[in-house]
Amino acid sequence: MRKFILGLLLIGMGFIVVYVYNLGQRPVRTYPTFPINPAANAASVDDSIPLRDIVVVGNNWDGVITIFDPNTFQIIKKISAIPDREERFEEIYSGLKRSISAGFIREFIGEGNDQLVDDMFTSNDGRYIYASRPSFADVVAIDVNSGEIAWRTPVEGLRADHSAISPDGKIFLVSASTAKKVHAIDVSTGKIVGGFESGDQPHENTYSEDGKRIYHASIGKVFIASPKLDFLKGDRWLQIVDAESYEVIRRVDMKEKLEEAGFDWIDRAVRPMAITKDEKFAYLQISLFHGFFEYDIVNDMLTRRLALPIPEANKDMALGDHVLNSGHHGIALSGDDQTICVAGTMDGYIAIVDRKSFEYKTIKLSDDPKEAKPYWVTSSKDGTKAYVSISGLDKVSVVEYSTGKVVAEVPVGNHPQRVRNGQLRLKD
Repeated sequence: MRKFILGLLLIGMGFIVVYVYNLGQRPVRTYPTFPINPAANAASVDDSIPLRDIVVVGNNWDGVITIFDPNTFQIIKKISAIPDREERFEEIYSGLKRSISAGFIREFIGEGNDQLVDDMFTSNDGRYIYASRPSFADVVAIDVNSGEIAWRTPVEGLRADHSAISPDGKIFLVSASTAKKVHAIDVSTGKIVGGFESGDQPHENTYSEDGKRIYHASIGKVFIASPKLDFLKGDRWLQIVDAESYEVIRRVDMKEKLEEAGFDWIDRAVRPMAITKDEKFAYLQISLFHGFFEYDIVNDMLTRRLALPIPEANKDMALGDHVLNSGHHGIALSGDDQTICVAGTMDGYIAIVDRKSFEYKTIKLSDDPKEAKPYWVTSSKDGTKAYVSISGLDKVSVVEYSTGKVVAEVPVGNHPQRVRNGQLRLKD
């Protein structure tokens, strides 16, 4: 039976390849551009320009990075993450393999859009933004004042994904999705200086508070939703990795932990996660689940789960209707580790959860639960607020942990995803 299903799948994939190839011919599209002032490059080196706290937002579908002020919530600047777009597209569409892969990424992962900026972090000196670009399968360092690319590093395979930066700002981690690897890039040179093996489709990367460990998860082939085809989705692991040697300290198959805890669930892939500062607990979103699980890191066991409400309009939602196997995608802890903020991606709300009691309240974002599509959560630098990217409505909602209320909304670009705190030296 398994061979029969596999045969059907391979035939189906053959049709998909032909279909994607036809779609993979270069689309006629325009992307926002911003003025580039080459003279600003030298000025950006000047340490007399003060560092200022900022928030960066990656707008995946138009390749724009929005920078806003964390105090006033006013937009400071927008820069292009793809100033080399013509060169990259020419490179992609000059070869059959890259053309097919770009078409697949666009149609099946990007929901009909090229994926142009996934994740980004600022440099310690405030001069650069480091960004992963999925469709271009690379990482770039962009000078925030000139808009120019200082270095570019292609990843192995055909797609770049989630990233992290070490607390000391020296290493940029990026998941190379199709290579089943995570690369460690030296930000001073742009060279890959280390890394580690992952499961199928490496995804989330998070450093521990002290920078000594990396928490990493692979999510498998998220374009497959049916539990009957689970064996085709590949290895999906939660890994704890030594951040200096890149040796895997622990590799966890979450399906085993689900079964040990008596939690019956249909998938094992850990999506976004939030780690307590003392590294005793992790709060894990798992594919297709509308809620999250509590994982006791010390004792290597799942201890609790919280199923969050599903709107009436979604009660009969098919598994295949979930965006890339995401039920909820985006989770963060407040600065005191007492409150959890959840992006209810498929359900169109933000949930604020008391970590101790698991009591919660939800913030409705739209009458249509599928319209808003909240996609990521990052806590503010001071830990008092959560920034939630509302990808379907092209904005970031700012939620106060203490009141559970939206205190501001920042209009950004097309399909905001990752949101990160940082500091930059911005020339007027």
